[in-house]
Amino acid sequence: MTKLKVLSRILDSGLVVVVRAGNSDEALRIADACADGGAAAVEITFTVPAAAATIETLSRRSLPNGIMVGAGTVLDPETARIAILSGAQFIVSPALNPDSAKLCNRYQVPYMPGAGTVREVIESMECGSEIVKIFPGEALGPTFVKAVKAAVPQASLMPTGGVNLENVRAWIGAGSAAIGVGGSLTRSASSGDFRSITELTRRFIEEIQQARI
Repeated sequence: MTKLKVLSRILDSGLVVVVRAGNSDEALRIADACADGGAAAVEITFTVPAAAATIETLSRRSLPNGIMVGAGTVLDPETARIAILSGAQFIVSPALNPDSAKLCNRYQVPYMPGAGTVREVIESMECGSEIVKIFPGEALGPTFVKAVKAAVPQASLMPTGGVNLENVRAWIGAGSAAIGVGGSLTRSASSGDFRSITELTRRFIEEIQQARI
């Protein structure tokens, strides 16, 4: 899938599920549950044991909805390259690393670095990032997104951290192009309840769609 198509699907859906898990099998089951719920994209973080192998397994599967698989918590270009070779269709980082941005641009893979200030948002855009991750979301809040959009209306922002069903409409209403959702969607995996993840995925998608009306 081309870079433009990946970005388009993420922006159209508005939801990227951040998958943190204690082992690869749990991560795979979370991804399957999210796919069943209609998610367009999941981000396997490099805090998951054997993350690269997990990404490779998912990228070779024929998942429902043609879900896209990305890599998260990518701190350097070496890890970015491993992720891309494993099949990652997009790369997410907690902070901007210009060398990682350069590598991803070289291979035409979307790079979404974290930013916590207006300056960091602009620097990320100058490094070629079409979507900038607002992180940590719980510390910044929807008002930060609103303020950034007022100054930099062309920025496509994706808050991650602290996003839940109760505040998703506030994030979208503030101008977020998409949201990254982790624990508030996936925490039931620790008790083996993956059905709840599928249902929550559907509810998040519905809330995003309603907030955009």
